[in-house]
Amino acid sequence: MSPSTVDPADPVFRLHRGGKMAVTSTVPLTSREDLSLAYTPGVARVCEAIAADETLADDYTWVSHTVAVVTDGSAVLGLGNIGPRAALPVMEGKAVLFKQFAGVDAVPVCLDTQDVDEIVAVVRALAPSFGGINLEDISAPRCFEVERRLDEALDIPVFHDDQHGTAIVVLAALRNAATLLNRKLGDLRVAVSGAGAAGVAVTKMLLAGGVDPARVVVCDSKGILGRHRTGLTDTKAELAAVTNPDGRQGDITEALRDADVLIGVSGGQIPEAAVAGMAPGGIVFALANPNPEVHPEVAARHVAVVATGRSDHPNQINNVLAFPGVFRGALDARATRITEGMKVAAADAIAQVVAETLTPEAIVPSPLDPRVAPAVAEAVAEAARRDGVARA
Repeated sequence: MSPSTVDPADPVFRLHRGGKMAVTSTVPLTSREDLSLAYTPGVARVCEAIAADETLADDYTWVSHTVAVVTDGSAVLGLGNIGPRAALPVMEGKAVLFKQFAGVDAVPVCLDTQDVDEIVAVVRALAPSFGGINLEDISAPRCFEVERRLDEALDIPVFHDDQHGTAIVVLAALRNAATLLNRKLGDLRVAVSGAGAAGVAVTKMLLAGGVDPARVVVCDSKGILGRHRTGLTDTKAELAAVTNPDGRQGDITEALRDADVLIGVSGGQIPEAAVAGMAPGGIVFALANPNPEVHPEVAARHVAVVATGRSDHPNQINNVLAFPGVFRGALDARATRITEGMKVAAADAIAQVVAETLTPEAIVPSPLDPRVAPAVAEAVAEAARRDGVARA
């Protein structure tokens, strides 16, 4: 966008002018005594204590409530590879959501590199300043390696929200949709359209949550994944090994034939005829933004429950239902990592918030529902202790 397209009177630009966040002090600085306690000479005593026992940083610095929101700007929203500076408004927005919904302080860190080794090295070097790392808008397949390597290297939670935040909310929504339709997760035939970061994570989360892998097919831009496919990335090959045991081949139309569930995380458009081939009483989650793979009105002609990623349609599958509470719970438990059990617990907690009031238009809570983050945080902290990764 060139400067000539910026309208200072536009409410969007007015809101963003000067950024959306600032650093503020949590202690008084109004007297010489205040200064001596907050800075020199008093601060030296705290430094010495932490030098002797590094775990005290959790108690006497901000790391117990602060995460880094890290991006390289390579896969931002629906905008693609726009770089670190253009990504900063999104990362600021993510940071204020952390604060608003879970009381977690977050710092945008936009890196001017898209090299995996450099990203890992920089984040590892920055890690002592934070209690967790939220990876954001890093393109696949690099995002998988970045997360894996950081998760192995660091003793704080590392969470790629584009993968796992989406997957958690999808599992929560599918649990409630199945309950509403008097179905069991293990009986549902599921087609996942998209095998990028979100598609891979969604598929793995559904399997962890109780969906039968024998009833799952995953499609990428070249068709259904399976053992017949050659040249797959390691991540796609892993999915092909555990799904589609019948060896189905073809495109998304074939994948949807008699399917109970469509989960779209691809950005590509799916024809109405393909949706019409689904089993009666089905479920469609068309999550591409801003244009869902299937328009909700079209999907509603053929299925019983429809969800999108948009706020102007019912059943918004929004990551904000997950990531604030996930990090709040992980930080509260002083978790060393985020486990599959913690993610499933988060999905269950989200689902339970509206479990008693389900309708086809309300299978997940509103992103503004104040009950969500505390429920998720409590469930995640309990799961961290149960999984043996908690230090508190």
